[in-house]
Amino acid sequence: MITERILQIIDYKGINRRRFYIETGLSNGFLDKVKDIGVSKLEHILTIYPDINPEWLLTGKGYMTAPKAYSEDESTLHWIEDPGVIYTKRIKKPVPLYDVQTPEGIISLFGASEQEPIDYISVPNLQNCDGAIYVSGDSMYPILKSGDTILFKKMSNIIDNIFWGEMYLVSFSTDDLEEFLMIKWIQKSKKGEDWIKLVSENTQHEPKDIQFKHVKGFALIKTSIRTISTY
Repeated sequence: MITERILQIIDYKGINRRRFYIETGLSNGFLDKVKDIGVSKLEHILTIYPDINPEWLLTGKGYMTAPKAYSEDESTLHWIEDPGVIYTKRIKKPVPLYDVQTPEGIISLFGASEQEPIDYISVPNLQNCDGAIYVSGDSMYPILKSGDTILFKKMSNIIDNIFWGEMYLVSFSTDDLEEFLMIKWIQKSKKGEDWIKLVSENTQHEPKDIQFKHVKGFALIKTSIRTISTY
């Protein structure tokens, strides 16, 4: 069954089901609730894990990993199609770094058309990040401080996809249409199921409850980078 092969992927990646749901954006407990997985969800899984062989996932035939190999010269890496070889080294795609210091930058980060990145970041052993931004402000201090870099994975904008208590990058607007982009812990709100509570690490910043309908987009914070020296 396809669900059994997905469990093999989880084992192969060395992650647990919870991390799989976070990385793919699928709802928590999805694998326990369905027997037949739609084509769109399979395509999404293959997009998140491009090294998985589509034929194997769909039919169980062939190898789990995509049948490709690579060669390397002094200046570049070349992919070589070879159905008889399973490659053992993956070339990671660098993560784009975006500028969100302007309202336009905030809107475009989760908009239909992405802005051009100002740079790229490569972090070993880090998978499936959609982007990175610089931290501004002290609301998450001391975990994050102004000038740090965070790398994030965008999530489907559905409240059921939230992993409560995790740190997220949240884009939302107020009733007067002012745009905000914040890094916060997301917790359940006492105001009801359609609300979320944004909580800072810095206790000088009060928690804020917002209606989820005002959220334009949110992304799971996967890692942070701190520059110790500017030399």
